[in-house]
Amino acid sequence: MFRSISSIARLIGIARTFARHDALFPLEQMHVTPVIVTVAKLLSRREVPGRPGMRLSAALEELGPTFIKLGQALSVRPDLVSQEIADDLSSLQDNLPPFAGAIARATIEEELEAPIDELFGSFDDNPVAAASIAQVHFAVTPDGENVAVKVLRPGIESRFRQDIELFLWLARLLERTRPALRRLRPLEVVRTFEASVNIEMDLRLEAAAASELRDNTEDDVGFRVPKIDWIRTGRRVMTLERIEGIRIDDLAMLEEASIAPRDILQRSAESFFNQVFRDGFFHADIHPGNMFVAPDGTLCPVDFGIMGRLDRKTRNYLADMLIGFLDRDYQRVAEVHFEAGYVPARKSVGAFTQAVRSIGEPILGKPLHEISLARLLAQLFQVTETFEMEAQPQLLLLQKTMLVAEGVGRTLDPSVNMWALARPLIEEWVILNRGPEARLRDMVGDTVSKLEQLPQLLGRAEAVAEALSGAQYTDRDRDGGRHGRESNWVLYGLIAVIVVLLAANM
Repeated sequence: MFRSISSIARLIGIARTFARHDALFPLEQMHVTPVIVTVAKLLSRREVPGRPGMRLSAALEELGPTFIKLGQALSVRPDLVSQEIADDLSSLQDNLPPFAGAIARATIEEELEAPIDELFGSFDDNPVAAASIAQVHFAVTPDGENVAVKVLRPGIESRFRQDIELFLWLARLLERTRPALRRLRPLEVVRTFEASVNIEMDLRLEAAAASELRDNTEDDVGFRVPKIDWIRTGRRVMTLERIEGIRIDDLAMLEEASIAPRDILQRSAESFFNQVFRDGFFHADIHPGNMFVAPDGTLCPVDFGIMGRLDRKTRNYLADMLIGFLDRDYQRVAEVHFEAGYVPARKSVGAFTQAVRSIGEPILGKPLHEISLARLLAQLFQVTETFEMEAQPQLLLLQKTMLVAEGVGRTLDPSVNMWALARPLIEEWVILNRGPEARLRDMVGDTVSKLEQLPQLLGRAEAVAEALSGAQYTDRDRDGGRHGRESNWVLYGLIAVIVVLLAANM
């Protein structure tokens, strides 16, 4: 009861902030807090110019770190907020005033349990970047290595926890009072957001993500992930190799350094493809401020708080679907969605094929350099409501990352389609992973996996069979061997049937 009252009080404050920016429409559309919305309108309603998404972005920025992160998370969910609002939220600025260098020093000393002078030969109190969760300082280790030190904001964990509790309360209220919205799984959306934030709140996990990406791409020419300094890394502090380079979108500096933008675009396309399809683990926050170009033209990403992960099944679906689109085989695109279970079997394959064609033709009919696979995916996901296709958060995150990548690509060279540059890699991957030999290899692998589980299946089947037949055959010893042998044959036959049924549903 107390939690509900405190949540309502907090929601009133949020509604007033939304009202000041003329951005109450998200609460109005929910239809779960009409009284709160009405009061907020009376107290704070203003007429503010700009698109709804722009006004919402301004309100979220005023509400602070959690809401900034929420806006960034919603920018990859056009199925929840519309494509136009998602586009506006994607430009939400994650910049906050820095906290004092003395506080950063104290945090480092407490977290790493050592005086700052022992940890670093020098430490710059002026941060080079300050965001909603942490800020970054340059330093030099006692061994003379230049490093960047990321430090969490003081008290940020408790503030996020309070806001997450409010979001969870509101999501449960939505699912209870608005059944039509359950398809969008609001509670799961908040849980996913919570998990993402929890990762960003523990800098050891971000360091682990950077380390994994570094291992995956260690042999990739023209791409280098900074090395983590694990000795100077903890839950609230992360130290990594300092990157010296040019922002990927600074064309003037690239030209001055004699680095060809098209070469950078080629490396970007190849790197993105390798991360998504080869490794299934990709940097999902690759805006220009997070990607630098070293003097030799090597791409160097930073900030690994938001990463995407795709399992093998999802990568296969994605490859089959994109190939179907590029070949204009719209029926195959539709079939892929049914095979993956994304569209319910009761829906019409023909109708979905028609919807897919309506998406593909306008986009694929453009000149090659104007084709946007990110836009194609975005429009595809917009048909979710009509065909009861459940949202796939990992694919929505990928789509948004592709959109940012395409934007960077157009800045580097608007006459080139970055995905066309990666086509040789795509074709090679498809042959190795989706061709007849690959499908046979996958089938053999599935069969071996099921055979390895056979002893466990037999044990389960025997237990079920004995439970079903135990009472019926308790008198077999009294009736002699004939009845006992018959009982055994019945039991073994029943076990065989159960094994087949269990294996078929694995």
